[in-house]
Amino acid sequence: MIHSPTSLSSWGLAIRSALESRGIDAAELFKNAGLDVAALADPLARYPLAATTRLWRLSIAATGDPAFGIEVARHARPTYFHALGFSLAASGSLAEAFERIVRYFRLVSDAAEMTLEPLADGYRFSVHLVNPEQRPADEAVDAFVALAVRVCRVLRDRTHNPLSVSLRRRAPTDTAPFRRYFRVPVVFGAQADVLVFDKSSFEERLEGGNAELARLNDQVVVSHLAKLGLERFARKLQLFFVEALPQGEPNESDVASRLGTSVRNLQRRLADEGTSYKEVLDDTRRQLARSYLAEARYSISEVSYLLGFGAASSFTRAFRRWEGISPSEFQAKLSKV
Repeated sequence: MIHSPTSLSSWGLAIRSALESRGIDAAELFKNAGLDVAALADPLARYPLAATTRLWRLSIAATGDPAFGIEVARHARPTYFHALGFSLAASGSLAEAFERIVRYFRLVSDAAEMTLEPLADGYRFSVHLVNPEQRPADEAVDAFVALAVRVCRVLRDRTHNPLSVSLRRRAPTDTAPFRRYFRVPVVFGAQADVLVFDKSSFEERLEGGNAELARLNDQVVVSHLAKLGLERFARKLQLFFVEALPQGEPNESDVASRLGTSVRNLQRRLADEGTSYKEVLDDTRRQLARSYLAEARYSISEVSYLLGFGAASSFTRAFRRWEGISPSEFQAKLSKV
């Protein structure tokens, strides 16, 4: 059975707002696309991808604007994306915020997945379609890529720009709106939808960062994904680790039992998702370590305990492997920002 992708109906709020700002009857377009406008009032409602793609087509026809996706991004608000919007707002750095987008984008839509790759002097943020045969409208991808840049400008600085922008879509007849918005040349007809960002600005500490608030909203996102059946097994395991690590590093067989499965099945499900028990444990500890160290109230010994390490020296070795510097150097770096 072929899975039919869905997305939060809240994307429709941004589309409706952008249409109405131009004096267009949004309700009529929603109806013609086969979408229930009443679902916009439910922050957890979801629309099927096929119907939202029809809405995009109708919107482009009504506006005559091939850059309408960029306009929609300007009308999007953090609260449109459930707890993920609050997690992003509380992130300690842009790199942290984009790591959250990668981990939790399935809450927004399960039609695409993201990757964030560190480069020598920057970060490469890419959009990958889960099923190329069920590709969203080009304008929907435009809207998301534009929103990613807007997140940078809202959290850090209005003048923040990506280093480069590449889009798979064909070049529209008028590319000026894209150049004006991204403030860098845009490559159309590329092999992938990719943004490249400057490393130093992406890692710089954000003034509004709140690690505890971000973690709480992360848990809300994970819980909701689980209820929707969209959460990956690795994320369920990660949430278990967050709760279990303060009692020490959990044993794989005990974890499998607590999750209601066998060790063999646990390993198989993780392998199907391209990961392993050790990798999920390591990644969870790394994310939590960065979060805890960003809070001045935790000492390195306390962070070591919260991450389930038997000794602070073991934590220090692991952190050097993850970040290339010691925990104390990481904290000193944050204190200078």
